[in-house]
Amino acid sequence: MLDCTYRVQIHHRVGQLAQVATAVAEGGGLIGDIVTVSLGREQSVREIAIEVRDTGQAVRIAELLEAADGVHVLWYQDRALIRHEGGKLSIEAVHPVRTVQEMRDVYTPGVARVCAAIAEEPALAGRYTMISRSVAICTNGTRVLGLGNIGPVPSMPVMEGKAVFYRQFASISAMPILIDTADVDEFVDTVIRIAPTFGGIHLEDISTPACFEIERRLIAALPQPVMHDDVHGTAVVTLAAVTVACRHAGVELRSATVGQLGLGAAGFGIASLMVDGGARRVLAFDPQEASHTRARERGIELASMEEVMAAADVVIATTGRPGLIKPEMIRDGQVILALTNPDPEIEPELAEASGAAFAADGRSVNNVLGYPGIFRGALMAGASAINLEMKLAAAQVLADLAEGEELVPDVLVQEVHDAVARAVMEAAERSGVARPEMVAVGL
Repeated sequence: MLDCTYRVQIHHRVGQLAQVATAVAEGGGLIGDIVTVSLGREQSVREIAIEVRDTGQAVRIAELLEAADGVHVLWYQDRALIRHEGGKLSIEAVHPVRTVQEMRDVYTPGVARVCAAIAEEPALAGRYTMISRSVAICTNGTRVLGLGNIGPVPSMPVMEGKAVFYRQFASISAMPILIDTADVDEFVDTVIRIAPTFGGIHLEDISTPACFEIERRLIAALPQPVMHDDVHGTAVVTLAAVTVACRHAGVELRSATVGQLGLGAAGFGIASLMVDGGARRVLAFDPQEASHTRARERGIELASMEEVMAAADVVIATTGRPGLIKPEMIRDGQVILALTNPDPEIEPELAEASGAAFAADGRSVNNVLGYPGIFRGALMAGASAINLEMKLAAAQVLADLAEGEELVPDVLVQEVHDAVARAVMEAAERSGVARPEMVAVGL
């Protein structure tokens, strides 16, 4: 599915907009926002957002609109492409320089005194520079969303999107770092060399098994927190969702068997956190034997898909294979989270019609709920790592904030991210990884 914006010029008369709506309906489109660009005595110009299946349907709707009496299509375009024009990020000064004295303060000669103070006491960098409130988003583009190995430059829009949410929800300056290598040694060496610039290292969209080795080595080598979001951020939000789903279904997680279908980066992270989160038993299926040893080392039992579906009280699927779960596989009372986007392993409505007590898809489980608050909490504590206690604290507060029939809280509510950050900071302090001398200033 994609959303297109159509800019149309139409006669300004009664019933004309209804004619436009009829043409869209005839083409099978779903109308979203309608914005009036200009309104004249004879003509009006409006931009109409329309959801379509693909570009072919978008063309067909444009033709139907153009054929309608009194309607002229000025242009139409994929809304995502419009939204990305010029990129999504910029670097700006915290305080503008308006006077010569301010110039002397922020640059020469004043800046030399700040450099000298940091050279004498390195921890002051957290107070006098952006380092303590900045994160590097590092990728090589070898496993991007559902696109696979598209390389670092095509992955930039994803990294920019991550950075947007860091700024909006966590007041963190996040910089995409595109690393043009699939070699683990080169990737690790590159990140280590640039790491002094940043207070935290966020790893993103790196293929398995390299992502696990890269994260392990960077955690061992660097003094600041390192987290692969695809593994841990997704797992935190999924654990919160599972906790709430079990609540809705009357299932106790600590006495439940959790089944994980797919042991890629996200699936392995989810299954591991389910073990740590207290599930009685975690079963997993993945046809790739390379993932099996890693899973067993984390206390995850390997089984066939049929065995997982038969035994699990909660089934989580991250296989990338739409339609994999058939209705006849569903056991009465199961919780089903089919998280592959955009098309899940089974539609939630079909799963519930087949006997599931509760079902949801990937639209309900967004890791934007996790990583901004997790890193903000880590930086607020000056943490040396993002440990298990911090991840469990983030998952618990997300579960506690879900209301009514919600599986997780509203991702656009600032208070949710603030609560995650506070919980993570407190967990860092309790678990002994906080460093008061490294606490970020200004968060």
